[in-house]
Amino acid sequence: MLNRVLSPVLRVALLGGAIACAAVCSAQTYPNKPIRMVIPYTPGGSIDTVGRMVADQLQRQLGQPIVIENQPGASGMLGSLNVRKAAADGYTLLFNASSQVYMPLVVAKKTYDAEKDFTPVGQIGYVPLVVAVNNDVPAKTFTEFTKLAQANPNKYTWATSGLGTTSHLSEEMINRELKLKMEIVAYKGAVPQLTDVVGGHVSAAISPMPGVHSFVQAGRLRALAVTSKTRVSKMPDVPTVAESGIPGFELLSWYGIWGPANMPAAVTERLNAEIARAVDAPSLKAKFEELSFIPAKSSPQQFKQIIRDDLAKIGKAVKDANIKIDF
Repeated sequence: MLNRVLSPVLRVALLGGAIACAAVCSAQTYPNKPIRMVIPYTPGGSIDTVGRMVADQLQRQLGQPIVIENQPGASGMLGSLNVRKAAADGYTLLFNASSQVYMPLVVAKKTYDAEKDFTPVGQIGYVPLVVAVNNDVPAKTFTEFTKLAQANPNKYTWATSGLGTTSHLSEEMINRELKLKMEIVAYKGAVPQLTDVVGGHVSAAISPMPGVHSFVQAGRLRALAVTSKTRVSKMPDVPTVAESGIPGFELLSWYGIWGPANMPAAVTERLNAEIARAVDAPSLKAKFEELSFIPAKSSPQQFKQIIRDDLAKIGKAVKDANIKIDF
C-alpha cells in the first residue's frame, strides 16, 4: 500500500538513502573478517619483504588477519588480473610496485587499464635500484662496466626481475642511452634474478635496494651505481647512474596498495588512514631504514595523480625506446 502512495521521486530518494546507509554501515564494521593481500611476485624479493612488513603492521591496527598470497607470473600481471576480478569490498587487496602502472604500457596485447581497473588506496614509499654485477666481472665502476659492454657486444647480459618492471625499464634505458648490446634475461622475481647473477649465469642486474642490499653486504655482488638522483646513505661510496655517464637519469621503484575498481569510498579512506598510521609506526620505520626504503604517505586522490603522472612520464620513455613485450 505504501509503495502505491509514494511518489517516484521519494522512492528514488529513499532508495539512495538506503544505499548510502549500507555503504556507511559497511565501512563502520570493516573489516570484520580476514583480508587477502596478493603480492604478484615470488617470496623473498623486495616487494614481498616490504609487503609483509606493512601487512603485519596493518593487521595489528585493524584487528583482523591479513593473509598474504604470492601469485607470481607474467611479470606481476597474473596477480594483478586476479585482484581486478575480485569483489570490490576491501577484502582483496594488491600490494605491488610501480610496475603495476608500467606493465600495460609495454605489453603488446591489452591487459588492464592501470587507472580504470583498480582503486588506488595509498602509496607506501619508494626505493632506489642498484646496478650490481657478478664478482667475476672485471669492472669496479659503472663507467668501466659499460665500456666493457660497449667493447664486447653481446658478451655481457642483464637479469631482470620481470619484463615491464622498473628493473627491466632501467636496463632498457641504459642499453639505449649508451648503445649497449646486452641481452635482458627475465626472471619471476628479484630472488631468482639476483641468485643467477651471483652464480655467474648472468653478468649484471638492476634491482630494488631492499632485495639487493644483503647480497652486496655479504660480498656476493658488487654494487656499481644507484638509480636515484642522490647517493644512498647505506652505500655512500656508490655513485648514481647520473654521476656515472647518464646525466639526469633517475628511476625509482615505488610501492603501493590497490583494490579492485569501484571499492566503497569509505572503505578506501579507512584503509588509507591505516596505511598512513602504519608507515609512521616506529617499529616499521626502523625496518624501512634498514632497507633504505623511504616511506611516503598519500591520500587516494594524491596516489591517483602519482599514477597519472607516471603513466605520462614512463609512457614517453617506453615509446622513445620502443619497448614492447609479448607473453
